[in-house]
Amino acid sequence: MNPSNKPLAGLTVIELGSLIAGPFAARILAEFGAEVIKIESPDGGDPLRKWRKLYEGTSLWWYVQSRNKKSLTVNLKHPAGREIVRKLIPEADIVVENFRPGVLEKLGLGWDALSAINPGLVMLRLSGFGQNGPMAQQPGFGAIGESMGGLRYVTGFPDRPPVKTGISIGDSIAALWGVIGTLMALRHKERGDTDGNGGRGQVVDVALYEAVFAMMESLLPEFDVFDFIRERTGNIMPGITPSNTHRTRDGRHVTIGANGDAIFKRLMGAIGRDDLANDAELADNAGRDARRSELYAAIDAWTSTHDEAEVLGVLTAAEVPASRVYSIADIVADPQYLARQMIESATLPDGRPFKIPGIVPKLSETPGSTEWLGPALGEHTDAMLMRLGYSAIEIGALRDAGTI
Repeated sequence: MNPSNKPLAGLTVIELGSLIAGPFAARILAEFGAEVIKIESPDGGDPLRKWRKLYEGTSLWWYVQSRNKKSLTVNLKHPAGREIVRKLIPEADIVVENFRPGVLEKLGLGWDALSAINPGLVMLRLSGFGQNGPMAQQPGFGAIGESMGGLRYVTGFPDRPPVKTGISIGDSIAALWGVIGTLMALRHKERGDTDGNGGRGQVVDVALYEAVFAMMESLLPEFDVFDFIRERTGNIMPGITPSNTHRTRDGRHVTIGANGDAIFKRLMGAIGRDDLANDAELADNAGRDARRSELYAAIDAWTSTHDEAEVLGVLTAAEVPASRVYSIADIVADPQYLARQMIESATLPDGRPFKIPGIVPKLSETPGSTEWLGPALGEHTDAMLMRLGYSAIEIGALRDAGTI
């Protein structure tokens, strides 16, 4: 589709930050049409450029995380560099930043300074512990947010230490909350003066630990009412039965979710356990959960005598939710992923084709898309500065001074 028809077309975003949470939030905005101007240090840029697997010296993650963004190199330690950022603010709708609280204020680029230039500005601030409170000044990464937010305590098996998920989930969750908050702030701004404060921007303050904690379901009320502390339970979810991962005869793993009353009966019938399907004590979730060890033993006994393909075939025919535990090799070959355009084809700078994840969510009329991959460091610097009114001579001087 025409990029100008995307839902966020016409919005300008200034990205001040690096690595995961802030850049991931800005990536989502860029995928749906916002112009994202990523400010990077001329001395190497975002460290993500060198994280994980590199191809010809650049991270493959970088190409995805920074797709549709423009790279403008600015040394924020230089007064002239900070002036460049200030010149971007009048036409900006959003600033995304994930510095430690107080850093931008010391540079003269905090909320008070930037909102004075542009009262309609929305500033998304992602940090470990938020902009206030006794821990605000402490450094905090996603791993800390996952630990403090309660996620790691409940992740893993009861006889082993807490474990992390295989990705930086805390940062990503915070980024999603950040995008939600930013879009709500923009909606408030669009409402005008209906509440006496419309038309103005505001700060969207997302703390990583709070973003994780917000996902923790009934953890808090269960503790408050019953003094119950949820512990690690491996692949099962106490209180929701049956829902577990089971090993098949050929050594694969299949996840089965049959915690609905009718689905449970279909599952038991499919594995030849009509006695359990028709047991009145197992007709609802509470009864099943009370006998979960028995039920999981019955399912294990069945899956362990059948290969993965047969298990999935039987359960699919019985309309029981089930899936193999996908590796990335399974994902790229899966027809559902392909039908939903979740595996896109792209080209690296040297012409080598490679695959990148598709866009989420799917909008029926104004979908997001990949317009270009993560840019080279400073790729858009000259064009952006000329747009701000800098001459070629001035740009050369800034470059010679190490400002850009």
